[in-house]
Amino acid sequence: MRHTKRWIAAAAASASALVFAGCGSGGDGGDVVLTYATWSEDQKPAMEGIAEAFEAEHPDVDVQVQVLPWPEYWSTLQVGAAGRTAPDAFWMLADQFPAYAEGGQLLDIADAVADADVDLSAYPESVMDLYDTGEAIYGLPKDYDTNGIWFNKALFDDAGVPYPDDTWTWDDAHAAAQALTDADAGVWGIAAPIDRQGGYYNSIYQAGGQVIGDDGTAAIDSPEAVSGIEFWTRMQADGLSPTLQQLSDTEAVQMFMDGKVAMYFSGSFWAQRLYGDEEFRPNVGVAPLPTGEQRASMISGILNAGYAGTEHPEELAEFLVFASGEEAARIQAESGAVLPAYEGTQQAWLDAMPEFDLQVFVDAVDYSVPLPIAGNAAEWTGLETEYLTPAWNGEQSAAEAAAAYNAAIDEVLAE
Repeated sequence: MRHTKRWIAAAAASASALVFAGCGSGGDGGDVVLTYATWSEDQKPAMEGIAEAFEAEHPDVDVQVQVLPWPEYWSTLQVGAAGRTAPDAFWMLADQFPAYAEGGQLLDIADAVADADVDLSAYPESVMDLYDTGEAIYGLPKDYDTNGIWFNKALFDDAGVPYPDDTWTWDDAHAAAQALTDADAGVWGIAAPIDRQGGYYNSIYQAGGQVIGDDGTAAIDSPEAVSGIEFWTRMQADGLSPTLQQLSDTEAVQMFMDGKVAMYFSGSFWAQRLYGDEEFRPNVGVAPLPTGEQRASMISGILNAGYAGTEHPEELAEFLVFASGEEAARIQAESGAVLPAYEGTQQAWLDAMPEFDLQVFVDAVDYSVPLPIAGNAAEWTGLETEYLTPAWNGEQSAAEAAAAYNAAIDEVLAE
């Protein structure tokens, strides 16, 4: 893939400028040191717990958990992979996965999976499919996420609006957003950023549309897909959401936690942060996404992946299998860090935050849709802001913006 080669070459040119500290190095006394890169401070304690549990079974291995802020994570990983300074283990997302897999940067752990007799059916099939190359196993999911409506009970109560439930339609969501918006108080009914995973991808599929069609080309300009986009552009046009500029200045989840936004459609991965705010916690509710022509929720998950150039492939493969296995899943679940992917471990996550109706996210698996990826997904998803912003800002119709973005996606897919 031409774009894969391009980013690897560009990263190599600047490899000396940005690297992970201590990546791939051996410890004192001949012990094996494995670095494990993540981007979440919220999940760091759970990841350290997993590392400690693995070390207890492998006393000759030292797993060092590293956290990089999200804006730096991918650029640092690209540079490290190209310059052979990448961490041994790291988190991988579905839209980034094809470039790393096709670029030969990921460790095949198929032998370790077979040796450990891993039951691959223990992981959600829709998440496994995101990382299926048909040729190798480049990691296993550590978690999965679906979407729901996070809502502020206090704001609903103040406005006299009934809480959302599983009977809600798009019209119900729009009507509630109108009733909840109070310009004088600086409160909006909903947050409507350009958010594919928590936002417009869901409504596209709820409308019966697709992002990538069955023929492998872009389908975001279909009438159904445009209808899904219009669900969000209408919220913006009616003044029911902060503007894109306001959402750029302050993250949507923070506006929700600050009591400035009454509803935030997003993923299960926010549960730990919301629960950790003890003052805000009693005001947090969660409900299923509203129904369009059908019910749908995006599903994705983080893959525990490994660097193909590691100095310790055997130990790394064993760690990757462990880090996505049942014991590690329970460590994650009991900490409340994230919804674990391993079958049968989700209840501990639900129990960790009993005040929230988190069953909503588990139930959503039944109507989930795998996050759309094709070709160089990282490149064409990176164009969404450029092409969709005019529709969100009212400068173009949703149909016009979708048509332009559709052509741009197809151009990337054709390369």
